[in-house]
Amino acid sequence: MELKLILESLLFSAQKPLSVKDLRDVLAAAAGAEGADATAQSLSKAKDAELTAALEQLARDHEAAARSYRLACVAGSWQFVTQPDYAPWLRALVGIKTRPPRLSLPALETLAIVAYRQPITRAEVEQIRGVNVDATMQTLMERGLVEAVGRAEVVGRPPTYGTTALFLEYFGLRGLEDLPAADELRRISVEKPPGPVTAEPGLATNPPEQLALQPAAPAPAEDANKEAGSQKTEDIPKG
Repeated sequence: MELKLILESLLFSAQKPLSVKDLRDVLAAAAGAEGADATAQSLSKAKDAELTAALEQLARDHEAAARSYRLACVAGSWQFVTQPDYAPWLRALVGIKTRPPRLSLPALETLAIVAYRQPITRAEVEQIRGVNVDATMQTLMERGLVEAVGRAEVVGRPPTYGTTALFLEYFGLRGLEDLPAADELRRISVEKPPGPVTAEPGLATNPPEQLALQPAAPAPAEDANKEAGSQKTEDIPKG
């Protein structure tokens, strides 16, 4: 039995999108079931690349057949979706689901900057946009489109932000590599603050070799007077 047809049956019956890992797990479970035949045993050893190739071929087959639906990969998971041309009849059948309000233009601009320049700090976003983005970033995070992904290796170690899997679903993208070209946005230079001078990560101190090169602090006046007095005593000839 052909691999792509087995995958087609799984995706057709699934109640949610399935990733390559999900499909691989199902194949492995089928091979371990009682009465599994040689085909199930063989398919359980399929590599991710084989599964992906079979899915892509299946998608091309459905596209060539010009059916009312197609196989699509969104946010790394595969699912059957209807063609946009049939939207009026589908809305009449299932109704219109309540969706969150559309993103404002400032929110879309900020989201685009994060998407193309991630990981990026809030200060860097503000450099590109030229305005404060605190409220906009909060909105994007509450909508689940942007999340903190780490910390920048600069003074203060501010959080860096990136897009989420929901962002890919929202715009129907298979992955970030499917973002349309935006060379101008990528070319905008952003001035980064200097990194901390540390001997070890997490320690805000100068390295020992730099400390050795620093001039010694002058002795307190009291200590200097004591040294001068001691020197004078040593200079008195002994009788």
